[in-house]
Amino acid sequence: MNQLPSRSARHKRRGKNEAWEWLQALVIAVVLALIIRYFIFEPFNVSGPSMMNTLHDGDFVLVNKLVYQYRMPKRGEVIVFEAPGHKDYIKRVIAVENDTIEAQNNVVRVNGHSINEPYLSTRTDDIKLQRVPKGHVFVMGDNRMNSSDSRDPELGPIPVDKIVGRADVVFWPLNDFRVLW
Repeated sequence: MNQLPSRSARHKRRGKNEAWEWLQALVIAVVLALIIRYFIFEPFNVSGPSMMNTLHDGDFVLVNKLVYQYRMPKRGEVIVFEAPGHKDYIKRVIAVENDTIEAQNNVVRVNGHSINEPYLSTRTDDIKLQRVPKGHVFVMGDNRMNSSDSRDPELGPIPVDKIVGRADVVFWPLNDFRVLW
Protein backbone atom coordinates (compact mmCIF):
# COMPACT_ATOMS: atom_id res chain seq x y z
CA MET A 1 0.00 0.00 0.00
CA ASN A 2 1.23 3.44 -0.91
CA GLN A 3 1.65 5.87 1.88
CA LEU A 4 1.34 9.61 1.49
CA PRO A 5 4.50 11.56 2.27
CA SER A 6 4.62 12.98 5.73
CA ARG A 7 3.63 16.54 6.35
CA SER A 8 7.23 17.59 7.07
CA ALA A 9 8.46 15.94 3.83
CA ARG A 10 5.84 17.84 1.78
CA HIS A 11 6.79 21.09 3.53
CA LYS A 12 10.50 20.48 2.86
CA ARG A 13 9.86 19.75 -0.85
CA ARG A 14 7.65 22.83 -1.20
CA GLY A 15 10.40 24.94 0.43
CA LYS A 16 12.96 23.66 -2.10
CA ASN A 17 10.61 24.37 -5.01
CA GLU A 18 9.86 27.85 -3.71
CA ALA A 19 13.57 28.63 -3.25
CA TRP A 20 14.25 27.35 -6.79
CA GLU A 21 11.47 29.57 -8.21
CA TRP A 22 12.85 32.63 -6.37
CA LEU A 23 16.35 31.91 -7.67
CA GLN A 24 15.05 31.59 -11.25
CA ALA A 25 13.13 34.88 -10.94
CA LEU A 26 16.22 36.63 -9.55
CA VAL A 27 18.45 35.34 -12.37
CA ILE A 28 15.92 36.44 -15.01
CA ALA A 29 15.64 39.90 -13.41
CA VAL A 30 19.43 40.34 -13.36
CA VAL A 31 19.80 39.20 -16.99
CA LEU A 32 17.03 41.57 -18.12
CA ALA A 33 18.58 44.46 -16.16
CA LEU A 34 21.96 43.82 -17.79
CA ILE A 35 20.45 43.64 -21.29
CA ILE A 36 18.56 46.89 -20.73
CA ARG A 37 21.62 48.61 -19.19
CA TYR A 38 24.13 47.62 -21.86
CA PHE A 39 22.01 47.56 -25.01
CA ILE A 40 18.98 49.85 -24.55
CA PHE A 41 19.30 52.55 -21.86
CA GLU A 42 22.27 53.80 -19.88
CA PRO A 43 22.43 56.41 -17.12
CA PHE A 44 24.88 59.26 -17.73
CA ASN A 45 26.15 61.80 -15.20
CA VAL A 46 26.51 65.32 -16.60
CA SER A 47 29.88 66.73 -15.58
CA GLY A 48 30.66 70.39 -16.10
CA PRO A 49 28.82 73.51 -17.27
CA SER A 50 28.96 73.06 -21.07
CA MET A 51 25.24 72.27 -21.46
CA MET A 52 23.84 74.90 -19.07
CA ASN A 53 20.94 76.02 -19.05
CA THR A 54 19.56 72.78 -20.49
CA LEU A 55 21.58 70.45 -18.24
CA HIS A 56 23.50 71.15 -15.06
CA ASP A 57 26.61 69.70 -13.49
CA GLY A 58 25.50 66.64 -11.51
CA ASP A 59 22.30 65.95 -13.47
CA PHE A 60 21.68 62.32 -14.37
CA VAL A 61 20.16 61.59 -17.77
CA LEU A 62 18.89 58.39 -19.32
CA VAL A 63 20.59 57.74 -22.66
CA ASN A 64 18.69 55.81 -25.34
CA LYS A 65 21.34 53.57 -26.95
CA LEU A 66 18.95 51.96 -29.41
CA VAL A 67 17.56 54.94 -31.36
CA TYR A 68 20.58 55.42 -33.65
CA GLN A 69 20.62 51.75 -34.61
CA TYR A 70 17.56 52.59 -36.71
CA ARG A 71 18.13 56.18 -37.84
CA MET A 72 20.68 58.97 -38.01
CA PRO A 73 20.82 61.75 -35.39
CA LYS A 74 18.69 64.83 -36.04
CA ARG A 75 19.46 68.51 -35.56
CA GLY A 76 18.63 69.69 -32.05
CA GLU A 77 18.97 66.32 -30.32
CA VAL A 78 21.19 66.08 -27.24
CA ILE A 79 23.64 63.19 -27.62
CA VAL A 80 26.34 61.43 -25.64
CA PHE A 81 29.43 60.44 -27.60
CA GLU A 82 32.87 59.02 -26.99
CA ALA A 83 35.47 61.77 -27.27
CA PRO A 84 39.23 61.22 -27.61
CA GLY A 85 40.72 59.65 -24.50
CA HIS A 86 37.67 57.39 -24.06
CA LYS A 87 35.78 60.14 -22.25
CA ASP A 88 32.06 60.60 -22.86
CA TYR A 89 30.75 64.09 -23.70
CA ILE A 90 27.20 65.37 -23.91
CA LYS A 91 26.37 68.02 -26.55
CA ARG A 92 23.63 69.17 -28.91
CA VAL A 93 23.59 68.20 -32.61
CA ILE A 94 23.66 71.46 -34.60
CA ALA A 95 24.25 70.06 -38.09
CA VAL A 96 24.26 66.63 -39.72
CA GLU A 97 26.21 65.12 -42.62
CA ASN A 98 26.40 67.25 -45.76
CA ASP A 99 25.00 70.34 -43.97
CA THR A 100 26.95 73.57 -44.14
CA ILE A 101 27.44 75.46 -40.90
CA GLU A 102 28.74 78.91 -40.09
CA ALA A 103 28.32 81.48 -37.34
CA GLN A 104 28.70 85.26 -37.45
CA ASN A 105 27.62 87.93 -34.98
CA ASN A 106 26.10 85.35 -32.58
CA VAL A 107 23.93 83.81 -35.31
CA VAL A 108 24.44 80.17 -36.29
CA ARG A 109 23.43 79.30 -39.83
CA VAL A 110 22.86 75.78 -41.12
CA ASN A 111 22.55 75.49 -44.89
CA GLY A 112 22.35 79.30 -45.06
CA HIS A 113 19.38 79.60 -42.65
CA SER A 114 19.71 80.98 -39.12
CA ILE A 115 18.57 78.47 -36.51
CA ASN A 116 16.37 79.18 -33.51
CA GLU A 117 18.26 78.36 -30.30
CA PRO A 118 16.02 79.28 -27.34
CA TYR A 119 18.18 77.16 -25.01
CA LEU A 120 21.20 79.52 -25.35
CA SER A 121 22.15 81.99 -22.69
CA THR A 122 25.63 82.87 -24.00
CA ARG A 123 27.05 84.17 -27.24
CA THR A 124 28.47 82.03 -30.04
CA ASP A 125 31.94 82.51 -31.45
CA ASP A 126 32.22 82.94 -35.20
CA ILE A 127 32.60 79.74 -37.23
CA LYS A 128 33.97 79.80 -40.77
CA LEU A 129 31.70 78.19 -43.35
CA GLN A 130 32.29 74.44 -43.45
CA ARG A 131 30.52 71.29 -44.62
CA VAL A 132 29.87 68.44 -42.17
CA PRO A 133 31.54 65.29 -43.57
CA LYS A 134 29.53 62.20 -44.47
CA GLY A 135 28.96 59.97 -41.43
CA HIS A 136 29.52 62.85 -38.96
CA VAL A 137 27.55 65.40 -36.94
CA PHE A 138 28.55 68.89 -35.78
CA VAL A 139 27.89 69.34 -32.04
CA MET A 140 28.01 72.30 -29.70
CA GLY A 141 27.35 72.80 -26.02
CA ASP A 142 24.48 75.08 -25.01
CA ASN A 143 26.90 77.13 -22.87
CA ARG A 144 28.96 78.14 -25.90
CA MET A 145 31.58 80.16 -24.03
CA ASN A 146 32.43 77.15 -21.82
CA SER A 147 32.22 74.14 -24.12
CA SER A 148 34.70 71.92 -25.88
CA ASP A 149 32.83 70.84 -29.00
CA SER A 150 33.05 70.53 -32.80
CA ARG A 151 34.42 74.09 -33.05
CA ASP A 152 37.60 72.78 -31.42
CA PRO A 153 39.99 71.40 -34.10
CA GLU A 154 41.06 68.68 -31.64
CA LEU A 155 37.49 67.36 -31.56
CA GLY A 156 35.91 68.50 -34.85
CA PRO A 157 32.79 66.90 -36.30
CA ILE A 158 31.85 63.69 -34.47
CA PRO A 159 31.77 60.35 -36.32
CA VAL A 160 28.32 58.78 -35.98
CA ASP A 161 29.90 55.50 -34.87
CA LYS A 162 31.26 57.29 -31.76
CA ILE A 163 27.75 58.25 -30.62
CA VAL A 164 26.63 56.33 -27.52
CA GLY A 165 23.01 57.47 -27.78
CA ARG A 166 20.42 60.23 -27.37
CA ALA A 167 19.83 61.82 -23.97
CA ASP A 168 16.09 61.36 -23.47
CA VAL A 169 15.23 62.03 -19.82
CA VAL A 170 16.71 63.97 -16.91
CA PHE A 171 15.87 61.71 -13.97
CA TRP A 172 17.98 63.20 -11.18
CA PRO A 173 17.57 65.40 -9.27
CA LEU A 174 13.88 64.51 -9.10
CA ASN A 175 12.73 68.15 -9.06
CA ASP A 176 14.37 68.58 -12.51
CA PHE A 177 12.75 65.43 -14.00
CA ARG A 178 11.87 66.10 -17.65
CA VAL A 179 11.95 64.69 -21.17
CA LEU A 180 14.55 66.31 -23.42
CA TRP A 181 13.00 65.82 -26.87
